Amino acid sequence: MRPNPPSPRRGRYPLRLRRRPVPWQHQRPTWREARPAIVADALARALVRPSGNWYVLGASTAVRADRPLSGTVAGIEVVVWRDAGGRLVGGPGVCPHLGAPLADSPVRCGTLVCHWHGLALDGSPFAGWEPLPVHDDGVLVWVRLDTAGEEEPTPAPVVPARPDRAESLTSVWRGVGVCDPEDVIANRLDPWHGAWFHPYSFVDLTVVGAPAGEDDRFVVDVSFRLTGRLVVPVRAEFTAPEPRTVVMRITDGEGTGSVVESHATPLGADEQGRPRTAVTEGVLATSDRPGFPVARRLAPALRPLMRAAAGRLWRDDLAYAERRRHLRERGQFRG
Repeated sequence: MRPNPPSPRRGRYPLRLRRRPVPWQHQRPTWREARPAIVADALARALVRPSGNWYVLGASTAVRADRPLSGTVAGIEVVVWRDAGGRLVGGPGVCPHLGAPLADSPVRCGTLVCHWHGLALDGSPFAGWEPLPVHDDGVLVWVRLDTAGEEEPTPAPVVPARPDRAESLTSVWRGVGVCDPEDVIANRLDPWHGAWFHPYSFVDLTVVGAPAGEDDRFVVDVSFRLTGRLVVPVRAEFTAPEPRTVVMRITDGEGTGSVVESHATPLGADEQGRPRTAVTEGVLATSDRPGFPVARRLAPALRPLMRAAAGRLWRDDLAYAERRRHLRERGQFRG
């Protein structure tokens, strides 16, 4: 990677006013820089990194005291809940008695009680039911499926370095697309599309560094668009620490240290036999501005806005991922 030019300097105020906005159609084209081989090579390197067979199931806050969190991962029904001590436990989502969906069963005093016949599971092995390794990183819940991953298992998932959760404003969004995880990851490893495909969120985007040698990062200068000419300029880097995760980390400018994690989880085929993938995006925003603690206290009001912003972006990006899968299946994709 060539030396990076000077990055955006953080100003006295967190927001800036663009003096001479560039109309969307007059932006500098990025298609020459966004060479398919660069994205394909970055994707290939990501896909061979070890995951330890861990998959993101959902948000930690989705595991309630009285209800489990459930889902299908790689065609396997799984369910997780908290035992009487608050520890995360989980296993197959099919009752070993007569096959009832444990997703519909309540939790009572840390025990999952099947709503068909009352069979109680406390997270320990039961005849025909074996617990699965699970992990709660404080933001997301993971489950390890060795039969699906077929890799060397690891004790814990590859969780990226994050800012202190107690000092961060966190939000989790989840959506589903008809695609494979690699289509989601490929989209995230193409930073050049940001200001063209998402002009409502990003402007003035320049990729100042692409992977080269041991430095497997995309480095981007970009402004997050708030309203009209009001923007927040930052420098960010994109990395893929494992085959189903891409992390965007702000390295300079407002919110330095904040991260956005995009996790792709295969769900299994739909009724038409097409692959389905869940995207779980975790945001951990941080700042050393004196007013940021106030923002954290307003988290219940801000999280819906953060999820709405993520949903708008991913509505477009999942459409791209679905398009990529469509072209791949027909042998028409160049990457």
